[in-house]
Amino acid sequence: MTALNGLFLLAGVLLFISVLASTVSARLGLPLLLLFLIVGMLAGEEGPGGVRFNDFASATLVGHLALAVILLDGGLRTRIASFRVALWPATVLASWGVIGTAGLLGVFATWLLDVDWRMGMLLAAIVGSTDAAAVFALLRNSGVRLNERVKATLEIESGANDPMAILLVTILVEMLLMPEQAGWWRFFTMLFEQLTLGALMGGIGGLILARLLIKLKLAEGLYALLIVSGGLMVFAATNLAGGSGFLAVYLAGLVVGNRRCHATEHVLRVMDGLAWLAQAGMFLVLGLLVTPSLLLDHAAEALAMAVFLMLVARPIAVVIGLWPFKYQPRELAYVSWVGLRGAVPIVLAIVPVMMGVPDSRLLFDVAFAVVLVSLLVQGATVPVAARWLKVEVPPQDEPVDRREVWVGDKAALDLLEYKVVSGSAAEGRHPDDIAAARGGLAVRCVSVVRRGKLLPLQIDTRLQEGDSVWFAAADEYAESLAHAFTANAANELSAHASFFGEFIVDPECLAGELAQAYGFVLEAHESTLSLRDMMRARLGRRAVVGDRLKIGAFVLTVREMDARGVITQVGLKCPSLLP
Repeated sequence: MTALNGLFLLAGVLLFISVLASTVSARLGLPLLLLFLIVGMLAGEEGPGGVRFNDFASATLVGHLALAVILLDGGLRTRIASFRVALWPATVLASWGVIGTAGLLGVFATWLLDVDWRMGMLLAAIVGSTDAAAVFALLRNSGVRLNERVKATLEIESGANDPMAILLVTILVEMLLMPEQAGWWRFFTMLFEQLTLGALMGGIGGLILARLLIKLKLAEGLYALLIVSGGLMVFAATNLAGGSGFLAVYLAGLVVGNRRCHATEHVLRVMDGLAWLAQAGMFLVLGLLVTPSLLLDHAAEALAMAVFLMLVARPIAVVIGLWPFKYQPRELAYVSWVGLRGAVPIVLAIVPVMMGVPDSRLLFDVAFAVVLVSLLVQGATVPVAARWLKVEVPPQDEPVDRREVWVGDKAALDLLEYKVVSGSAAEGRHPDDIAAARGGLAVRCVSVVRRGKLLPLQIDTRLQEGDSVWFAAADEYAESLAHAFTANAANELSAHASFFGEFIVDPECLAGELAQAYGFVLEAHESTLSLRDMMRARLGRRAVVGDRLKIGAFVLTVREMDARGVITQVGLKCPSLLP
């Protein structure tokens, strides 16, 4: 019992320190996942903690369990609309991207380390895939709003590229240990089984879980446990059947998250905490597993490989893979840069160690060092690179909080919370006046909270700075309401104008009429097209908010789109506003 309680104490202390360290990560500009790794390393045998941990089997168990939970949570928060924008580009990166990156890096590793080509390729395959935990965490907590094409490409790729990386590692380990059994035919057979079974069982499992979520009446806290346990069942069953459990659990989460019901919000709130616990636990264990002195022994080689991976191998693979989809050069550059490495390469690096591959500890140490460099350099520059490469779009005016109150199996009431700030249009006004001006009869104020207490709504009620105001309104009114609670509205408009343009244009107007009014030149056949059709033809791909089209000295920018992916607003930027 003493040893068991000591283990519990150690786990609690490490998690406690890691959570407290999250307050430091924002100030230092470091990814939180990197701090989890560092805390684990400091607690290890060569750190102040002095904990000796060399159990690769337990680390594999923790890693796979945590990755399953993280991918399930990632699927729950991914919208199907993202697949319409970036399914095929992300699929190419999840397949060719891994192979191309591993191939180029493998040649470099073979030359740099002077090892057998199979060892060089194995090391490259281990670090060849992006990591879902790192991508989901950093993109969603970086504070930057990427355009939908770039964001969807990175998230779908990271959630779907694990099968290819696992297959490459498996085949290369077989080529080293059992060369007579390895072959390309076996690789393609395994790939087909992994993808087919993973997609099939993930889809079916997700539909069953989504149906149960709608039909069952449970205590609020049990809905998330139902989804987690069901997701783990899908993950394990798919692996046992020979498919990709990682792909299956991601797709199961995707199906459940996009079939919203009365229990979805309960699930998402609990899953947020479980995903953070999984990430923290996994990176702490992996940090305990590493020996810092061995990392220093291979620091030069690992740094060279990380630089080659970030600046040569990944960019070449991305450019070749995405070129047919007409991504802009700055989008290609950002997708190339945010090829984050994290827990998956470390977990894959454990496989050769457990299989007894000669010199496998070298593979583990170099892979771990590459992950450290990736998190430190790429992870810390996610928002900076987005601004520099101009792939972000201005943040929308949004409510402080939003809740769904389900009044039936298929009907929900949206509650939106806003804070009154000094200088906003809402200050000094009655909340019903704001509701009427922003949404008419479709918007209703349901409560005002002042200094922590409900304020009775009367005819002479006037909003004050610091008040919290809750409206019952459909999501389509959220941005309009938020604008009333934004300070310095003129500055907000000017910031949006600098990006989208000072005029809002109806996309159904004739492009020729707009050109005649503002004096820019179009092709003859474009004059009879609607502005929407003309932009879609020139872009040559599915549009997203923030897409720009330069015509002479003028710039047309997609400002808003509906749920079907149809352009509903276009911004026109005149020469005087161009930077």
